Amino acid sequence: MKSGRKTLLLTGASRGIGHATVRRFSEGQWRIITSSRDAVPPECGRDPYWTDHVTADLSDANRIDAFVAEVTRLLGDGGLDALVNNAGVSPKSPTRERLGCLNGDLAGWREVFQLNFFTPLMLSRGLASALVRAKGTIVNVTSIAAHAVHPFAGSAYSTSKAALSALTREMAVEFAQLGVRVNAVAPGEIETQMLSPETDVLIPRIPLARLGTPADVASTIFYLCTDASSYVTGTEIFVTGGQHLL
Repeated sequence: MKSGRKTLLLTGASRGIGHATVRRFSEGQWRIITSSRDAVPPECGRDPYWTDHVTADLSDANRIDAFVAEVTRLLGDGGLDALVNNAGVSPKSPTRERLGCLNGDLAGWREVFQLNFFTPLMLSRGLASALVRAKGTIVNVTSIAAHAVHPFAGSAYSTSKAALSALTREMAVEFAQLGVRVNAVAPGEIETQMLSPETDVLIPRIPLARLGTPADVASTIFYLCTDASSYVTGTEIFVTGGQHLL
């Protein structure tokens, strides 16, 4: 499909930050290709700019090549203006106990790292040619938990996001030689289904004294994918209400 509009590929699109990101790019009249484990909700499928959805389990490394091939088919001869690696997982124990270094199952760690770290790397490499054609940009969604021990986020999640933060810097240098920018967005306490019910106790530690919204994160992602940030690469923007400062 050829179009005069810019094209976004967003993973983890079915809820929360992903859903809000679709809305923000739709307002900008981008062509939107999404992926998640679930099908697109009916109300979203009616969005005229949400043109394609690929249902895929990106936590399975063996399915990444087929996913890249399908996205490449959808792009045709066109380029990819933005790849937003938003899909992620934060496992919880049945008793809501924090999963740390001593009590977390190692097989679970590998699953977390596959989706939160290796999948963004594999997609960025697999779609590099399409990104180069558009002189596009990559945005990795990390977390405030990547930078300090978090009371609720487990150790596997936090360290996988810290690795993604470091990967963003490495990619920024290498992809810059191809004319592609790479940045990251680190959300804090955002009102999504992933948020722990106990998170309200953290509000006194947030200088802006409120939880964030998915739209707060989506607008930052959008900025990093537009010409407004054309000289910004290798940067991680904290969308935390100032929580990361304390």
